[in-house]
Amino acid sequence: TIEYPFQGQKFEFDVAETLFSTFAIDHGTDILIRAIVSNKPKTILDLGCGYGPLGIILAKTNSQAEVTMVDSNLLAVRYTKYNLEKNNITNATVLGSVGLEAANDKVFDLIVSNIPAKIGDGAIKRDFILIPYAHLNPGGEMWVVVVSALNRLIPKVCAENDIKVYEIRKRHGHTVYQIKKQRL
Repeated sequence: TIEYPFQGQKFEFDVAETLFSTFAIDHGTDILIRAIVSNKPKTILDLGCGYGPLGIILAKTNSQAEVTMVDSNLLAVRYTKYNLEKNNITNATVLGSVGLEAANDKVFDLIVSNIPAKIGDGAIKRDFILIPYAHLNPGGEMWVVVVSALNRLIPKVCAENDIKVYEIRKRHGHTVYQIKKQRL
């Protein structure tokens, strides 16, 4: 069990040893959740949720929002379901999904992700930037964190696709980016 204090609340996450970041909240996840500034989104997506820390914290701190959490790892999905119950979260659901396949009919005000570095540039571009961006409501935002090795990729993909991106924070090998979708 991992304990994580955030904004005066204590969150607890159970995690299997074979999942990502089993002994503490990952550094990238920590700086991302502490960097996000959002105007009370009604719909939130946690893309690649793992055992659920980002989505669960956002669901608890945005109780008016409907939170969708997706991960391709079915063990992660199972632990997220358990952690939703453990943290008394009722406004979130988790789906087994490669990318947004299982949530392809939804649009979101806020999308968050700790982008996995080892899936390759093509998958990152397609499944963690371009497809999610297409599922943002006008005025919506994506907040992502990447390891420093991907700093070359995120701004490049955004520039090639006329997407507004802002570097928000750099710390200990990670960078947080905010991507905004223009209002109509």
